[in-house]
Amino acid sequence: MSGKTSVVTKEYTTEALFAAFAGLKVLVIGDVMIDSYLWGRVDRISPEAPVPILQVENRDSRLGGAANVALNVQALGAIPYLCAVVGDDLDGNNFLSLMSQNNLPAEGIYQSKERITTIKHRIISGHHHMLRVDQETDLPLAKNDKKELLTKITTLLETCDVVIFEDYDKGVIDEELIASIVKLANEKGIPTVVDPKKRNFLHYKNVTLFKPNRKEMKEGLKWDGSLSEDKDIEAAVDNLSALLNSNMILLTLSEKGVFIKREREAACIIPAHIRKIADVSGAGDTVVSVAALCCALNVSPNKIAELSNLAGGLVCEQVGVVPIDKKKLQTEAELIWK
Repeated sequence: MSGKTSVVTKEYTTEALFAAFAGLKVLVIGDVMIDSYLWGRVDRISPEAPVPILQVENRDSRLGGAANVALNVQALGAIPYLCAVVGDDLDGNNFLSLMSQNNLPAEGIYQSKERITTIKHRIISGHHHMLRVDQETDLPLAKNDKKELLTKITTLLETCDVVIFEDYDKGVIDEELIASIVKLANEKGIPTVVDPKKRNFLHYKNVTLFKPNRKEMKEGLKWDGSLSEDKDIEAAVDNLSALLNSNMILLTLSEKGVFIKREREAACIIPAHIRKIADVSGAGDTVVSVAALCCALNVSPNKIAELSNLAGGLVCEQVGVVPIDKKKLQTEAELIWK
């Protein structure tokens, strides 16, 4: 059994689809982080160097990376089981505390003495993102860490309806882990959905749905074209599908919308909706979360693309990394599907 195994597409009313999200169990595997924010105002330039001084008015810490995918899954009504590695340090404890505050199950989290916890510090004045400072390691997991994580994943996989790989190239996911989990999921008939990055781009073979953005597509395939014309996009997608033996490719195209193609079916481009964009951070997390739940329910490719496209646009209207608002998404979906 592989990611290309045929399934019977199901038709849902909008209300029935959103109701069906509730109770789905989703295994989210990947790189997690804390998104840290300092918000304030800038009134003057430093006398020490020609840099602005931010007068801090508020600070916030949020779950990021694969953990933001888990929050999106939860916001849609499903149950996320997050499998990841954080440091056995104060920041790792803070990460677990944030999970508890957000009512996320933590049995899939392993604290390693070999790694630090990833934090992205963002400094923002008004709506202007001034600076980001990253604290991280992107080295592959130590042998024991990998073993512990794999044990947690295989245990939790037994009861899940879909698997999401949320890869940020921080070292938690590697080729061996991908092959093991995809093989096991395919044997059990559990769909696998991927939000890739460059390092493992061509290692995700036999998955159900692969969701790169335009930049990741060009880098992963070493594609020289612009990917601006429909024929070039489809050629690149066909090339990638053959390399990965995947069932579906969902390519996000920023202001152009999304492109989706399932094997042996016609491709479809869904145009982006006109939005007042405030921040694109985390939009990919939202898109892959919606797509994964739709895959778990055997929704048609066109509806996967349409709903994912809507969701990605909605979160871009918010400043910072935030999960989708299910009620708003359902309202917009009802308008386009009525």
